[in-house]
Amino acid sequence: MRYLLFFISFWVLLSFFEKEKSLFYIPKNWPKPVYNFKNNPLSKEKVFLGRNLFYDPILSRDNSISCASCHSPYNAFTHVDHNVSHGIEDRIGTRNSSTLMNLAWHKSFMWDGAINHLDMQALAPISHRDEMDEKIENVILKINQTRKYKTLFYNAFGDSTATSEKMLKSISQFMLTLISANSKYDLVKQHKATFTSQEQNGYNLFKINCANCHKEPLFTNLQFENNGLKIDPKLNDFGRMKITQNTKDSLKFKVPTLRNIEFSFPYMHDGRFKKLNQVLNHYTNEIQKSSTLSINLEKLIALSSNEKVDIIAFLLTLSDREFLFNQDHGFPKEK
Repeated sequence: MRYLLFFISFWVLLSFFEKEKSLFYIPKNWPKPVYNFKNNPLSKEKVFLGRNLFYDPILSRDNSISCASCHSPYNAFTHVDHNVSHGIEDRIGTRNSSTLMNLAWHKSFMWDGAINHLDMQALAPISHRDEMDEKIENVILKINQTRKYKTLFYNAFGDSTATSEKMLKSISQFMLTLISANSKYDLVKQHKATFTSQEQNGYNLFKINCANCHKEPLFTNLQFENNGLKIDPKLNDFGRMKITQNTKDSLKFKVPTLRNIEFSFPYMHDGRFKKLNQVLNHYTNEIQKSSTLSINLEKLIALSSNEKVDIIAFLLTLSDREFLFNQDHGFPKEK
């Protein structure tokens, strides 16, 4: 009986550690994350708190929109109903919301890299006039007046009082768990699946024409590039230059990941393209030459219509339905 109790206790303890470990993992053959977990060690309680905050419109001035309003889990944590994001009172922003996945490998955030740490990222939409238009001190006041959050903060921090640091770090913890690494492409790399001949041809073409900017396995080089888009005269958005005030950064935007691209339309920083074939047509026929154009686009990309179809077939293998429909990422249910 003593040995049986020992093994039961050991199994329960092992299950606990495995559950904690599963909050974050590094996929095989991926680079080391850049996020410093020592300054914000993950726990299931903090992740759950962050998940509640992510889906709660209490973060906005009029309690009408949440982070998830522009970052839906079913659309690779972006939105598909507008070219650019809409905020409170149906205010219209200037950019398409970015997807949220594999963020532990990112050093900067937003299309222009305005935020250089994940723990600070949520401040931008909260304070932006055309998004949540709220002051952080008001958010904390509202949270501290909510019974649910007294319990959640106590469970996460041993103290029921919310602070901006605790709130921001908890939202970061939830976003850090958004790992997408189980697409057909990943299974092929693990020798658990095979590409069709069309997908393989598309992959070969992708490596020749696209991979310098959309580098595997994250499918972004995490850099800022001018991809030759014609500037929208209404938005007049010069990208990274707005942050650095350096003309060498004119029209440069952060290279987005292509993972789950099937579900993350519309495409580009201003959502101007709704279909992948429009994106490929841009790169073959519509590149605007300028002094800051990405060096990777100086040489003409020539693709036949069939080759474009093959590349799209490959891009569809980057869809990770386990990630998209993971209930642990969705709207939190009361425990």
